[in-house]
Amino acid sequence: MTFGARLRDAMDRYGPLCAGIDPHGPLLRQWDLGDDLDGLRRFTAAAVEAFAGSVAAVKPQSAFFERFGAAGVLVLEEAIRDLRGAGTLVVLDVKRGDIGSTAQAYADAYLDKAAPMAVDAITASPFLGVGSLDPMFDTAAANDAGVFALALTSNPEGPQVQHARAASGRTVAGEVLAALATRNAGAAGLGSFGAVVGATIGESGEDLAINGPLLVPGIGAQGGTADDVRRIFGASVRNVLPASSREILGAGPDVAALRDAATRVAEQFAELAR
Repeated sequence: MTFGARLRDAMDRYGPLCAGIDPHGPLLRQWDLGDDLDGLRRFTAAAVEAFAGSVAAVKPQSAFFERFGAAGVLVLEEAIRDLRGAGTLVVLDVKRGDIGSTAQAYADAYLDKAAPMAVDAITASPFLGVGSLDPMFDTAAANDAGVFALALTSNPEGPQVQHARAASGRTVAGEVLAALATRNAGAAGLGSFGAVVGATIGESGEDLAINGPLLVPGIGAQGGTADDVRRIFGASVRNVLPASSREILGAGPDVAALRDAATRVAEQFAELAR
């Protein structure tokens, strides 16, 4: 099955939620864990136990593992293996973006089924030109994986680039969305190439009907609500995959409490798609 088909099935089964695993220092301390490798291991193990087999997808933030060096990356690799072994989709938040052979190397690292850190999908930055992501798109397609390209992010610096006009007259964000729609054209059900669109962007004025998933961070602790999602995405709301990290992780370290928090958020957003 394609990534898009697997994601649709998971969203229908568990509700539309991508639960984040973001082991940053303040959260580790909130859990009474050290901001060290042992704390990272314990935090990640609890999150994996809570989310595996209970949410549509899980999104580890690679940077919070990379900061511990090779040992931290190994913790991430093991988490990916355990989540996927339980049948849970993994969207690795790496925001990679480069050109040529380097872009292909990133694709080989995460999207090739034979790679040690193979995941179901990655996030990627298209701001070297959407075509710079072609190695990732092509490798994903060959391996039934997916790519989420940044399009309309919530950070205050984003509009400087994303709202700029290209030669076509479309905004840069519009160019990204149009390229994704082209990649998804003809896909049965849900395409495998998605956009990252923040829940707190307000009215975008862009065409979000890309026939692919819309990964929407900024839910919960960052201020995004179900009403925001309904207003921003309109008829495309069924394709929204809300991403929540801090709100859910704040319920830890108890595994059952984490799982319950994730279930509540998933149920809240499932109502939008009905």
